[in-house]
Amino acid sequence: MKRYRLAAAMSLLATVALVLSACSSGSRATLDYAGGFRVDCGGKQTLTASGSTAQTNAMNKFIDAYHKACSGQTLNYTSNGSGAGIKEFLSGSTDFGGSDTPLAGDQYADAKRRCAGADAWNLPVVFSPLAITYNLSAVDTLVLDAPTLAKIFNGTITRWDDPALTALNASMPAEDIRVFYRSDASGTTDNFQSYLLAASVGAWTQGKGKTFNGGVGTGAAGNIGTSTAVKTTEGAISYNELSFALQQGLYAAEIKTPASRRSLRPVRIGTDTVGKTINGAKIIGDGDDLVLDISSFYNPAQPDVYPIVLATYEIVCSKYTNPDVAQAVKAFLQAAIGPGQVDLAKNGYIPLPFNFQSRVAGAVDAISSTAAPSSG
Repeated sequence: MKRYRLAAAMSLLATVALVLSACSSGSRATLDYAGGFRVDCGGKQTLTASGSTAQTNAMNKFIDAYHKACSGQTLNYTSNGSGAGIKEFLSGSTDFGGSDTPLAGDQYADAKRRCAGADAWNLPVVFSPLAITYNLSAVDTLVLDAPTLAKIFNGTITRWDDPALTALNASMPAEDIRVFYRSDASGTTDNFQSYLLAASVGAWTQGKGKTFNGGVGTGAAGNIGTSTAVKTTEGAISYNELSFALQQGLYAAEIKTPASRRSLRPVRIGTDTVGKTINGAKIIGDGDDLVLDISSFYNPAQPDVYPIVLATYEIVCSKYTNPDVAQAVKAFLQAAIGPGQVDLAKNGYIPLPFNFQSRVAGAVDAISSTAAPSSG
Protein backbone atom coordinates (compact mmCIF):
# COMPACT_ATOMS: atom_id res chain seq x y z
CA MET A 1 0.00 0.00 0.00
CA LYS A 2 1.15 3.51 -0.69
CA ARG A 3 1.83 5.72 2.25
CA TYR A 4 -0.45 8.80 2.27
CA ARG A 5 1.49 12.01 2.57
CA LEU A 6 -0.62 14.84 3.85
CA ALA A 7 0.38 16.94 0.88
CA ALA A 8 -1.17 14.36 -1.43
CA ALA A 9 -4.34 14.19 0.61
CA MET A 10 -4.53 17.96 0.60
CA SER A 11 -4.36 18.21 -3.18
CA LEU A 12 -7.99 17.13 -3.10
CA LEU A 13 -8.76 19.86 -0.58
CA ALA A 14 -7.10 22.48 -2.76
CA THR A 15 -8.97 21.54 -5.91
CA VAL A 16 -12.48 20.82 -4.71
CA ALA A 17 -12.97 22.64 -1.40
CA LEU A 18 -14.95 25.35 -3.14
CA VAL A 19 -17.28 22.73 -4.60
CA LEU A 20 -18.02 21.78 -1.01
CA SER A 21 -18.89 25.37 -0.15
CA ALA A 22 -21.13 25.64 -3.19
CA CYS A 23 -23.10 22.61 -2.00
CA SER A 24 -24.74 24.80 0.65
CA SER A 25 -25.96 27.39 -1.79
CA GLY A 26 -26.53 25.97 -5.22
CA SER A 27 -24.39 27.45 -7.98
CA ARG A 28 -22.72 30.31 -6.11
CA ALA A 29 -19.20 30.77 -7.38
CA THR A 30 -15.82 31.01 -5.72
CA LEU A 31 -15.73 34.74 -6.27
CA ASP A 32 -18.66 35.16 -3.88
CA TYR A 33 -16.15 34.85 -1.04
CA ALA A 34 -14.42 38.01 -2.25
CA GLY A 35 -17.15 39.77 -4.20
CA GLY A 36 -20.30 40.95 -2.50
CA PHE A 37 -18.55 41.50 0.84
CA ARG A 38 -17.83 45.12 1.59
CA VAL A 39 -15.09 46.06 4.02
CA ASP A 40 -15.84 49.29 5.88
CA CYS A 41 -12.29 50.46 6.59
CA GLY A 42 -11.41 52.92 9.32
CA GLY A 43 -11.00 53.18 13.05
CA LYS A 44 -8.02 51.99 15.07
CA GLN A 45 -4.92 51.67 12.92
CA THR A 46 -3.41 48.64 14.69
CA LEU A 47 -5.62 46.03 16.33
CA THR A 48 -4.29 43.47 18.80
CA ALA A 49 -5.54 39.91 19.24
CA SER A 50 -4.20 36.62 20.55
CA GLY A 51 -5.15 33.01 21.06
CA SER A 52 -5.65 29.86 19.02
CA THR A 53 -2.57 28.47 17.33
CA ALA A 54 -4.83 26.28 15.17
CA GLN A 55 -6.06 29.36 13.34
CA THR A 56 -2.59 30.93 12.96
CA ASN A 57 -2.10 30.11 9.29
CA ALA A 58 -5.66 31.12 8.46
CA MET A 59 -5.11 34.32 10.44
CA ASN A 60 -2.14 35.15 8.21
CA LYS A 61 -4.50 34.95 5.24
CA PHE A 62 -7.07 37.11 7.02
CA ILE A 63 -4.48 39.76 7.88
CA ASP A 64 -3.31 39.83 4.28
CA ALA A 65 -6.90 40.33 3.10
CA TYR A 66 -7.32 43.13 5.67
CA HIS A 67 -4.14 44.86 4.45
CA LYS A 68 -5.35 44.72 0.88
CA ALA A 69 -8.79 46.06 1.71
CA CYS A 70 -7.69 48.71 4.25
CA SER A 71 -4.31 50.18 3.38
CA GLY A 72 -2.46 51.38 6.46
CA GLN A 73 -4.44 49.25 8.91
CA THR A 74 -3.15 46.05 10.46
CA LEU A 75 -3.64 43.41 13.15
CA ASN A 76 -0.96 42.07 15.48
CA TYR A 77 -1.93 38.48 16.35
CA THR A 78 -0.07 36.46 19.01
CA SER A 79 -0.45 32.68 18.71
CA ASN A 80 -0.35 31.63 22.36
CA GLY A 81 -3.21 29.15 22.64
CA SER A 82 -6.96 29.44 23.08
CA GLY A 83 -6.75 29.64 26.87
CA ALA A 84 -4.40 32.61 26.75
CA GLY A 85 -6.46 34.24 24.02
CA ILE A 86 -9.63 34.13 26.11
CA LYS A 87 -7.80 35.28 29.24
CA GLU A 88 -6.23 38.26 27.49
CA PHE A 89 -9.51 39.26 25.85
CA LEU A 90 -11.35 39.07 29.17
CA SER A 91 -8.66 41.19 30.84
CA GLY A 92 -9.05 43.86 28.16
CA SER A 93 -5.46 43.59 26.96
CA THR A 94 -6.55 42.64 23.41
CA ASP A 95 -9.29 43.86 21.11
CA PHE A 96 -10.61 40.35 20.47
CA GLY A 97 -9.58 36.76 21.15
CA GLY A 98 -9.10 33.67 19.00
CA SER A 99 -10.25 30.34 20.38
CA ASP A 100 -11.05 26.83 19.18
CA THR A 101 -13.73 26.59 21.85
CA PRO A 102 -16.39 29.19 22.61
CA LEU A 103 -16.85 31.01 25.88
CA ALA A 104 -18.54 28.92 28.54
CA GLY A 105 -19.98 29.29 32.04
CA ASP A 106 -18.68 32.21 34.08
CA GLN A 107 -16.65 33.45 31.12
CA TYR A 108 -19.81 35.03 29.70
CA ALA A 109 -20.23 37.17 32.82
CA ASP A 110 -16.54 38.07 32.75
CA ALA A 111 -16.86 39.01 29.09
CA LYS A 112 -19.88 41.20 29.81
CA ARG A 113 -17.83 43.12 32.37
CA ARG A 114 -14.96 43.42 29.91
CA CYS A 115 -17.39 44.74 27.29
CA ALA A 116 -18.80 47.33 29.72
CA GLY A 117 -22.18 45.63 29.98
CA ALA A 118 -22.50 44.49 26.38
CA ASP A 119 -22.64 40.82 25.43
CA ALA A 120 -19.66 39.05 23.91
CA TRP A 121 -20.13 36.99 20.76
CA ASN A 122 -18.38 33.86 19.51
CA LEU A 123 -18.05 34.14 15.73
CA PRO A 124 -16.83 31.05 13.80
CA VAL A 125 -14.42 31.99 11.02
CA VAL A 126 -13.10 28.69 9.63
CA PHE A 127 -13.10 24.90 10.15
CA SER A 128 -9.90 22.93 10.81
CA PRO A 129 -9.39 19.16 10.53
CA LEU A 130 -7.17 17.67 13.24
CA ALA A 131 -4.61 15.23 11.89
CA ILE A 132 -3.29 12.41 14.04
CA THR A 133 0.36 12.80 13.06
CA TYR A 134 3.04 10.18 13.53
CA ASN A 135 6.66 9.34 12.72
CA LEU A 136 7.28 5.66 12.00
CA SER A 137 9.94 4.92 9.41
CA ALA A 138 8.91 1.26 9.03
CA VAL A 139 5.17 1.77 8.50
CA ASP A 140 3.44 2.20 5.15
CA THR A 141 0.04 3.39 6.45
CA LEU A 142 -1.30 3.73 9.95
CA VAL A 143 -4.92 3.00 10.83
CA LEU A 144 -6.32 3.97 14.23
CA ASP A 145 -9.72 4.10 15.88
CA ALA A 146 -10.97 6.13 18.84
CA PRO A 147 -10.63 3.40 21.52
CA THR A 148 -7.04 2.70 20.46
CA LEU A 149 -6.21 6.41 20.30
CA ALA A 150 -7.62 6.88 23.78
CA LYS A 151 -5.46 4.06 25.13
CA ILE A 152 -2.35 5.53 23.47
CA PHE A 153 -2.97 8.99 24.91
CA ASN A 154 -3.80 7.76 28.42
CA GLY A 155 -0.81 5.41 28.59
CA THR A 156 -2.66 2.08 28.45
CA ILE A 157 -0.94 1.25 25.15
CA THR A 158 2.77 2.05 25.20
CA ARG A 159 4.21 0.02 22.30
CA TRP A 160 3.59 0.25 18.57
CA ASP A 161 3.46 -3.56 18.38
CA ASP A 162 0.66 -3.77 20.94
CA PRO A 163 -2.02 -6.29 19.84
CA ALA A 164 -4.63 -3.53 19.57
CA LEU A 165 -2.49 -1.83 16.94
CA THR A 166 -1.50 -4.97 15.07
CA ALA A 167 -5.22 -5.83 14.85
CA LEU A 168 -5.74 -2.61 12.87
CA ASN A 169 -2.50 -2.73 10.86
CA ALA A 170 -0.71 -5.49 8.99
CA SER A 171 2.54 -5.13 10.93
CA MET A 172 3.93 -2.70 13.46
CA PRO A 173 7.49 -2.04 14.65
CA ALA A 174 8.74 -3.16 18.04
CA GLU A 175 9.15 0.40 19.31
CA ASP A 176 7.99 2.48 22.23
CA ILE A 177 5.29 5.06 21.53
CA ARG A 178 6.34 8.66 22.13
CA VAL A 179 3.27 10.75 22.91
CA PHE A 180 3.42 14.52 22.46
CA TYR A 181 0.65 16.79 23.71
CA ARG A 182 -0.01 20.52 24.00
CA SER A 183 1.62 21.98 27.11
CA ASP A 184 -0.38 25.23 26.85
CA ALA A 185 -4.10 25.74 27.47
CA SER A 186 -5.34 24.66 24.08
CA GLY A 187 -8.65 24.55 22.25
CA THR A 188 -7.07 21.94 19.98
CA THR A 189 -6.58 19.75 23.05
CA ASP A 190 -10.15 20.39 24.16
CA ASN A 191 -11.51 19.33 20.77
CA PHE A 192 -9.29 16.24 20.65
CA GLN A 193 -10.27 15.14 24.16
CA SER A 194 -13.94 15.82 23.38
CA TYR A 195 -13.60 13.43 20.43
CA LEU A 196 -11.96 10.75 22.59
CA LEU A 197 -14.61 11.12 25.29
CA ALA A 198 -17.46 10.81 22.79
CA ALA A 199 -16.07 8.14 20.47
CA SER A 200 -13.81 5.82 22.46
CA VAL A 201 -16.60 3.65 23.95
CA GLY A 202 -15.45 4.31 27.50
CA ALA A 203 -11.70 3.92 26.92
CA TRP A 204 -11.13 7.64 27.63
CA THR A 205 -12.22 8.54 31.17
CA GLN A 206 -9.98 11.56 31.59
CA GLY A 207 -12.57 14.12 30.54
CA LYS A 208 -12.06 17.09 28.25
CA GLY A 209 -10.87 20.68 28.55
CA LYS A 210 -8.01 22.86 27.35
CA THR A 211 -5.46 21.07 29.57
CA PHE A 212 -4.28 17.64 28.41
CA ASN A 213 -5.48 15.07 30.96
CA GLY A 214 -3.91 11.89 29.64
CA GLY A 215 -1.10 11.81 32.18
CA VAL A 216 1.55 10.55 29.74
CA GLY A 217 3.94 11.93 27.17
CA THR A 218 5.89 15.12 26.64
CA GLY A 219 4.38 18.58 26.37
CA ALA A 220 5.16 21.10 23.63
CA ALA A 221 3.85 24.61 23.15
CA GLY A 222 1.45 25.29 20.31
CA ASN A 223 0.73 23.35 17.15
CA ILE A 224 4.18 24.33 15.93
CA GLY A 225 5.76 22.70 19.00
CA THR A 226 3.93 19.40 18.74
CA SER A 227 4.29 19.13 14.95
CA THR A 228 8.03 19.86 15.16
CA ALA A 229 8.41 17.24 17.89
CA VAL A 230 6.70 14.61 15.74
CA LYS A 231 8.89 15.47 12.75
CA THR A 232 12.12 15.01 14.73
CA THR A 233 11.18 11.99 16.89
CA GLU A 234 10.99 8.39 15.71
CA GLY A 235 7.99 6.63 17.25
CA ALA A 236 6.16 9.91 17.91
CA ILE A 237 2.43 10.59 17.76
CA SER A 238 0.42 13.76 18.38
CA TYR A 239 -2.68 15.68 17.30
CA ASN A 240 -2.15 18.68 15.03
CA GLU A 241 -4.23 21.22 13.18
CA LEU A 242 -3.81 20.17 9.58
CA SER A 243 -1.99 23.23 8.22
CA PHE A 244 0.88 22.68 10.67
CA ALA A 245 1.09 19.02 9.71
CA LEU A 246 1.32 20.10 6.09
CA GLN A 247 4.05 22.62 6.82
CA GLN A 248 6.13 19.93 8.52
CA GLY A 249 5.45 17.31 5.82
CA LEU A 250 4.06 14.87 8.38
CA TYR A 251 2.05 11.71 7.86
CA ALA A 252 -1.55 11.39 9.04
CA ALA A 253 -3.27 8.30 10.37
CA GLU A 254 -6.45 7.06 8.74
CA ILE A 255 -9.31 6.85 11.22
CA LYS A 256 -11.69 3.93 11.52
CA THR A 257 -15.13 4.94 12.78
CA PRO A 258 -18.00 2.58 13.66
CA ALA A 259 -19.60 3.44 10.30
CA SER A 260 -16.38 2.98 8.32
CA ARG A 261 -15.73 -0.29 10.14
CA ARG A 262 -18.88 -1.64 8.55
CA SER A 263 -17.61 -0.58 5.12
CA LEU A 264 -14.12 -2.00 5.91
CA ARG A 265 -12.52 1.29 4.84
CA PRO A 266 -10.84 3.70 7.26
CA VAL A 267 -11.28 7.42 6.61
CA ARG A 268 -8.48 9.73 5.49
CA ILE A 269 -8.46 13.52 5.57
CA GLY A 270 -9.85 15.06 2.39
CA THR A 271 -12.36 17.64 1.24
CA ASP A 272 -14.92 14.94 0.60
CA THR A 273 -14.59 13.43 4.08
CA VAL A 274 -14.24 16.69 6.02
CA GLY A 275 -16.91 18.44 3.98
CA LYS A 276 -19.48 15.88 5.02
CA THR A 277 -18.38 16.36 8.62
CA ILE A 278 -19.02 20.09 8.80
CA ASN A 279 -22.43 19.71 7.20
CA GLY A 280 -23.50 18.40 10.61
CA ALA A 281 -22.59 21.60 12.48
CA LYS A 282 -25.52 23.50 14.00
CA ILE A 283 -25.72 27.00 15.43
CA ILE A 284 -27.03 26.78 19.02
CA GLY A 285 -26.02 30.20 20.37
CA ASP A 286 -28.55 32.94 21.02
CA GLY A 287 -28.94 35.72 18.46
CA ASP A 288 -25.58 36.75 17.05
CA ASP A 289 -23.61 34.62 19.51
CA LEU A 290 -22.92 31.92 16.91
CA VAL A 291 -21.79 29.02 19.08
CA LEU A 292 -21.78 25.76 17.14
CA ASP A 293 -22.78 22.28 18.24
CA ILE A 294 -20.20 19.97 16.64
CA SER A 295 -21.01 16.87 18.71
CA SER A 296 -22.33 15.16 15.58
CA PHE A 297 -18.78 15.13 14.18
CA TYR A 298 -17.40 12.52 16.56
CA ASN A 299 -19.56 9.49 15.74
CA PRO A 300 -20.62 9.94 12.11
CA ALA A 301 -23.36 7.73 10.73
CA GLN A 302 -21.86 7.69 7.23
CA PRO A 303 -18.76 5.58 6.47
CA ASP A 304 -16.78 8.26 4.61
CA VAL A 305 -16.86 11.09 7.17
CA TYR A 306 -13.67 12.25 8.94
CA PRO A 307 -14.56 12.62 12.64
CA ILE A 308 -11.96 15.02 14.15
CA VAL A 309 -12.69 18.57 13.03
CA LEU A 310 -12.81 21.79 15.04
CA ALA A 311 -14.45 25.16 14.47
CA THR A 312 -12.32 28.15 15.40
CA TYR A 313 -13.82 31.42 16.64
CA GLU A 314 -13.08 35.09 17.08
CA ILE A 315 -14.51 36.29 20.40
CA VAL A 316 -15.60 39.93 20.24
CA CYS A 317 -17.65 42.51 22.11
CA SER A 318 -21.01 43.11 20.51
CA LYS A 319 -20.48 46.75 21.50
CA TYR A 320 -17.13 48.39 22.21
CA THR A 321 -16.71 51.46 24.35
CA ASN A 322 -14.21 52.82 21.82
CA PRO A 323 -15.85 53.45 18.43
CA ASP A 324 -12.49 53.31 16.63
CA VAL A 325 -11.92 49.78 17.95
CA ALA A 326 -15.45 48.74 16.98
CA GLN A 327 -15.00 50.01 13.43
CA ALA A 328 -11.60 48.35 12.97
CA VAL A 329 -12.74 45.00 14.44
CA LYS A 330 -15.73 45.04 12.12
CA ALA A 331 -13.53 45.83 9.11
CA PHE A 332 -11.05 43.09 9.95
CA LEU A 333 -13.78 40.48 10.32
CA GLN A 334 -15.47 41.61 7.10
CA ALA A 335 -12.15 40.99 5.33
CA ALA A 336 -11.65 37.64 7.13
CA ILE A 337 -15.02 36.12 6.26
CA GLY A 338 -15.09 37.60 2.75
CA PRO A 339 -11.89 37.75 0.67
CA GLY A 340 -9.93 36.05 3.47
CA GLN A 341 -11.79 32.79 2.83
CA VAL A 342 -10.41 32.44 -0.70
CA ASP A 343 -7.86 29.62 -1.09
CA LEU A 344 -7.93 28.66 2.60
CA ALA A 345 -8.08 25.02 1.49
CA LYS A 346 -4.54 25.31 0.16
CA ASN A 347 -3.46 25.97 3.74
CA GLY A 348 -5.28 23.01 5.23
CA TYR A 349 -8.55 24.67 6.25
CA ILE A 350 -12.16 24.37 5.15
CA PRO A 351 -13.76 27.77 4.43
CA LEU A 352 -17.10 28.69 5.96
CA PRO A 353 -19.98 27.17 4.00
CA PHE A 354 -22.06 29.94 2.47
CA ASN A 355 -24.99 29.48 4.85
CA PHE A 356 -22.65 29.97 7.84
CA GLN A 357 -20.83 32.79 6.08
CA SER A 358 -24.05 34.77 5.73
CA ARG A 359 -24.93 34.31 9.41
CA VAL A 360 -21.47 35.42 10.52
CA ALA A 361 -21.61 38.39 8.15
CA GLY A 362 -24.86 39.53 9.75
CA ALA A 363 -23.32 39.34 13.22
CA VAL A 364 -20.19 41.20 12.12
CA ASP A 365 -22.28 43.99 10.62
CA ALA A 366 -24.12 44.29 13.95
CA ILE A 367 -20.94 45.06 15.94
CA SER A 368 -21.24 48.61 17.20
CA SER A 369 -20.08 51.09 19.82
CA THR A 370 -21.58 52.57 22.96
CA ALA A 371 -20.01 55.92 22.09
CA ALA A 372 -20.10 58.23 19.11
CA PRO A 373 -17.19 58.05 16.63
CA SER A 374 -14.42 60.60 17.11
CA SER A 375 -14.43 63.52 14.69
CA GLY A 376 -11.63 64.00 12.13
